[in-house]
Amino acid sequence: MEEGEGRGEDIVRYIAAGGVVVHDGRVLVLRRPSRGEVRLPKGHVEPGEEVQAAALRETREESGYTNLALSADLGTQVVEFDHEGRHVVRTERYFLMTLVDDPDSPAGGEEQFEPIWLSWDEALATLTFEAEREWVRRAREIANVK
Repeated sequence: MEEGEGRGEDIVRYIAAGGVVVHDGRVLVLRRPSRGEVRLPKGHVEPGEEVQAAALRETREESGYTNLALSADLGTQVVEFDHEGRHVVRTERYFLMTLVDDPDSPAGGEEQFEPIWLSWDEALATLTFEAEREWVRRAREIANVK
């Protein structure tokens, strides 16, 4: 394989869509109890699926909250890393989401995740990855403007 070959395909294949969900000044994060990992809900775009639709679908599935509405596009960040000896490029695009109707009734997310509502500062201090803290900072700026 020549240098650079397949990179465009990788960018498409590894598009990640995710959501920063906010309600009453609290941020929804997911905890994986067995590993102590705390992160934002996120997922992947299926072939032929719109990024916004994928973000809503995956965030609903992982958080257990089905009553989400898209509020704003937080933007895109390209992440490059080595995965088992091969170069992978992933475009991460996140959306600010809000809960509508009853925020206290999750509809049963994945068993390995526990939904937790944290204040902005607690979310920034608790999230496992710096990239996710950056998405929360962006969401906070947008949410505070409205």
